[in-house]
Amino acid sequence: MKCWSSLFALALACAAIGAQATTPHGPSQGTLVIAGGGKLGPKIVNRFIELAGGPDASIVVIPTAGGPKQYDQDWPGLAVLKDAGARNITVLHTLSREEADSDAFVAPLLKAKGVFFPGGRQWRLVDSYLGTKTEREVKAVLTRGGVIGGTSAGASIQASYLVRGAREGNRILMAPGYEQGFGLVDHVAIDQHNDTRGRVGDMATIIAKHPDLLGIGLDESTAIVVNHDGFDVIGRGHVHITEADAHGQPERKPDLQSGQHFDFRPLQYAP
Repeated sequence: MKCWSSLFALALACAAIGAQATTPHGPSQGTLVIAGGGKLGPKIVNRFIELAGGPDASIVVIPTAGGPKQYDQDWPGLAVLKDAGARNITVLHTLSREEADSDAFVAPLLKAKGVFFPGGRQWRLVDSYLGTKTEREVKAVLTRGGVIGGTSAGASIQASYLVRGAREGNRILMAPGYEQGFGLVDHVAIDQHNDTRGRVGDMATIIAKHPDLLGIGLDESTAIVVNHDGFDVIGRGHVHITEADAHGQPERKPDLQSGQHFDFRPLQYAP
């Protein structure tokens, strides 16, 4: 009897692992704040700072997606965080994968409580950081219970499947060699600027080819606050959900707005 009980427990554990491997889920520790671009309202910025530990928390900003070769510690793009009260911000940037893979470069991440990725082009984040110590230490911030935030390109890079990663232009949805994001939220593809750039229906193309993914499209000035089992919506716009139906065909779900919650397992909406 004891042997059968042990086997049954093992079977349940294996089933749970298998389910997680194929079901959308966020980080097991820590929180993500993923925004759709545009002007981030105080509710979004304040939530990120709060989750980092407050105005005195150590926050690292990685603006590499923006394109310039260099960023100063007084980069004007920090104003959105500074105006909200953040007082301990470090800018971290490199175009060298070798530098991104060095202990000296990642040192600020070792004490960070929050990391924020501003917008730009996703491929620049892939070229500089994917598979390096920088990516690993960003994930370690979550393991310590911290927060990773990002907007526009800094939103899409957080998903396991990278949308619009092509170097040639952001109208290309799926780009060989640039389809892998950081995987902070797994079995998910994230698009942004949905309302202002006419992208609401674009996710169907991705889900048709990758029916195992959950497609999340974000309007500007809108964010999802993600934990392991789901997310809450904050901001002024909508979140657009696309997933495969029973036949593997893309299906749009009802849009979500501020104050609503979405559970990854089972996929369901809540008021």
